Amino acid sequence: MNKNNSYMLMLMLLILACSPKVRTGDAQQIKLSASYTEAPFIKGLEQNPLIQVRIYVTAGSSITFTSIKCRLNEQAIKNIARVDLLMRDDKERGSLRDAKVLGSAENLSANTEIPIKLTLEPGLHFIWLSPVLKAEADIDDKISIRAAALIEGKSEHEILTNLNPGFANRLGIAIRKAGDDGVNTYRIPGLIRTDKGTLVAVYDVRYKNSGDLPGNIDVGMNRSSDGGHSWEPMKIIMDMGPPHENNGVGDPAILFDPQTNKLWIAALWSKGNRSIAGSEPGLSPDITGQFVLVNSKDDGQTWSAPISITSQVKNPSWHLYFNGPGNGIAMLDGTLVFPSQYWDESRKPGIPYASVVYSKDHGNTWKSGTGAKSNTTESQVVETTPGTLMLNMRDNRGKFRSVATTKDMGKTWLEHPTSVRDLPDPVAMGSIIKARVNVKGEMKDVLFFSNVASQTARQNTTIKASLDLGETWLPANQLLLDSRTSYGYSILSQIDDHTIGILYEGERDLYFMRIPVKDIIKQFPK
Repeated sequence: MNKNNSYMLMLMLLILACSPKVRTGDAQQIKLSASYTEAPFIKGLEQNPLIQVRIYVTAGSSITFTSIKCRLNEQAIKNIARVDLLMRDDKERGSLRDAKVLGSAENLSANTEIPIKLTLEPGLHFIWLSPVLKAEADIDDKISIRAAALIEGKSEHEILTNLNPGFANRLGIAIRKAGDDGVNTYRIPGLIRTDKGTLVAVYDVRYKNSGDLPGNIDVGMNRSSDGGHSWEPMKIIMDMGPPHENNGVGDPAILFDPQTNKLWIAALWSKGNRSIAGSEPGLSPDITGQFVLVNSKDDGQTWSAPISITSQVKNPSWHLYFNGPGNGIAMLDGTLVFPSQYWDESRKPGIPYASVVYSKDHGNTWKSGTGAKSNTTESQVVETTPGTLMLNMRDNRGKFRSVATTKDMGKTWLEHPTSVRDLPDPVAMGSIIKARVNVKGEMKDVLFFSNVASQTARQNTTIKASLDLGETWLPANQLLLDSRTSYGYSILSQIDDHTIGILYEGERDLYFMRIPVKDIIKQFPK
């Protein structure tokens, strides 16, 4: 071997000795894998632990890791303020609110390394990558973060995953978070768009706990003038006054009247124990819960005092009558419609029936339809063809949504062929809207539906589309937004010709997302 060749060989050996050793989980020491949650990274949250790394240290000595390598796409680099590495004992499940931060990275690049000092004994361990979004993050973007490798001294352990290479997490924004303004829980979303393009969101402000009425609950509101990218501060718009601990109002629904440009909100007022369990036959607020309304003439900036329409719509023999939460509609002929529910005169609290209330004079007077189906409660309504209303109902029997139609404002109902068949549901609130949107370059009337798409658990928040006004719901035309377990309620609203907005519950929080129509609709019915 000549002198030059000898020199090159020594140089190569030196480089190899100094280079990190890439190992796909040494079978004698460590096994690594990563799992990714199909859910959005939420702007405004200090934790987004959607990437879990599972570390199994086999029998033997402990191992100390000095960093973790991550791969980020351009949108991630643009929108993320920092990436934290979290750890909570050695258990797979449970709250991460009190998790320890092992390390953080702020100066992000395509190949970001988070320095840590993590010594693990033999056994199973879990850590989480948790990005925190910038205040100016664009919620229309999708970001990709990959847990690539754990570094042990000079050795690099590859983190294995079977993740689809094209997978990326969507972004959303927290309109309300548990603890904001000293409030324990925000629940029961409603959402509507006005003629000015303003989005108006309403919800329960549950001050003391997460429980339903009766309790200390008001109705809060936020407005957005930029399609949901940012939101004005909360305003309390329905408060029935003292004693607050025993005088709550909640379960709001909102509609917009395009002929008068007036917003209307319906809600249930419980003066004392006058919610579902405590209401009695009668009309007085001292006896039964009240169906109350407020309205706004200035695009949601100011609101009227509450008025009760209970005497107009409730049969005095019923135990309770109030709205279905979410939104209402204005029909083509100008009729205003809120979904509703009444609890009949049978043994307390009665059997519930979903129905509708409507006004032919733009909110001056109101009438009620009859029950569409027994043992149904929270519902949403759309006008499929002129004069035909479709009621999509929570059914206490479970597993599926019930659906019925009426052509006479709820005097008579016909159960729809898709009822208890096409839309799985775990007994929760869902949302249905009719929107005229751009589908592959052509304007079409489409029904969009959202709920927690499971028969048993409140998980898998999903949007579905029907291009034939609810006759079919093709499996291809649906989009899973958030696979996590949640409180489960959601509400939809059209934002523009190409975009649908959804406001939905996490656990005590309310999240908003903008979803392109093209991401939902992928197939036309035959």
